[in-house]
Amino acid sequence: MRSMLAATLMFASATGANAQMTTPQISGTKPKVVQTVPIRPPALQTPSETADGMAQAERLALQSDLAWVGQYNGAITGDVSARMVDAIKEYQKNKGGKPTGVLNPQERAALAETARRKQDGVGWKIVTEMTSGARLGIPSKLVPQQATDANGSKWTSPTGTVQVLLNRRKEAGPTTAKLADAEKKEPARKVDYTVVKPDFFVLSGLQGLKKFYVRGTFKGDEVRIMTILYDQATENTVEPVVIAMSSAFNAFPAGPQAGPAPRKTVEYGTGIVVSDDGAIVTDRLVTDSCLAITIAGYGSADRLAEDKEHDLALLHIYGARGLKPLSLTGGAVKTSVDVIGIADPQSQGGAAAVSSLKGALAPVTSSDTALSPPPAVGFSGSPAIDGDGKFAGVALLKPAMVAGPATSVPASQAVMVSAETVRDFLKANGVAANGTSTDAKAAVVRVICVRK
Repeated sequence: MRSMLAATLMFASATGANAQMTTPQISGTKPKVVQTVPIRPPALQTPSETADGMAQAERLALQSDLAWVGQYNGAITGDVSARMVDAIKEYQKNKGGKPTGVLNPQERAALAETARRKQDGVGWKIVTEMTSGARLGIPSKLVPQQATDANGSKWTSPTGTVQVLLNRRKEAGPTTAKLADAEKKEPARKVDYTVVKPDFFVLSGLQGLKKFYVRGTFKGDEVRIMTILYDQATENTVEPVVIAMSSAFNAFPAGPQAGPAPRKTVEYGTGIVVSDDGAIVTDRLVTDSCLAITIAGYGSADRLAEDKEHDLALLHIYGARGLKPLSLTGGAVKTSVDVIGIADPQSQGGAAAVSSLKGALAPVTSSDTALSPPPAVGFSGSPAIDGDGKFAGVALLKPAMVAGPATSVPASQAVMVSAETVRDFLKANGVAANGTSTDAKAAVVRVICVRK
């Protein structure tokens, strides 16, 4: 445990010192002179010497926890520094303790618990930005709203007081110095802190009435820049998070990592026509970050709404004739369904035929049910039909990349979102699901997403 490390270190140091104070001698021989390196007793060690004896992982955790409680504002590198020792002393003073610069086990445990509560309070989590694969730490409770396009992602608070942006672009011959100079020239920016290294740069200051923090880097001609904007009134809450976000930012993760599989340039799914004026329900993830969404045989579609909790998306096509919207009335689901969908072209030799498969159900939550076996690629967004021929829900594929060799294949799971959840989603977005057809094969369409 973290909290026990300091005590363990002191015990180990004392044991090492005692071991070097005695030298074994053999009877009848001249004592051998052994040179030893003096070890200072723990009570006489400086705080920096004590920190030097810690494992790197513990120093990283200590700096991180100090940052979360607002005492440490340096880079979280695990390196021993006067700033880290001063932060420990300040934390001890604030807690009414003696500012020794070395935390005892009780103090360390209290610090870790306070930092954990701070992280939970802002919804701290590490995410993979879907267009670039960059890794970011995001305070999801502070910035719950996310929008993504081909140039990156933006997370915002409901009122816009806090914003996090990940921007990616191509640039010929970038350097960190040139990138930093360009960022300084952004309108209304007043820079009060600058660090430019060969592999990254950092800027901070005021942008209009907001504080800003920028960290950027590049690889080849690909530039990736994280920008954090926040109202000055939120400074006490946001600044510790900014330090954690800076340290967590990994613009170009190396090697295989746990997280979502890379998004395909062209991705196929299935949609359900639910109204005679062209409303379509489908998989949100299939239609994320698309430059264009096409419904095969009907042309372009607009994405009007999404449900992030259940991964549903609402599309709309205009001017279509002869649609046969599916009736969404359904009863209680039993143990199995038929999933009606359109497999991707590679799975059927370039064709677009509608097919069906059987799936077994197992409850997961009140609205989602596990579906096995997972349907084929392209089926995500398909209607699930119960044994009475009625609509039971929407089948969604849930790809999840597991850590392993670079050749690992994404492991797919599948769920069925309940009919009631689908109806609630449509009602919330003002869609009158007026379908009367029970012919699911006539109501499904192929959804094609084209990304950059």
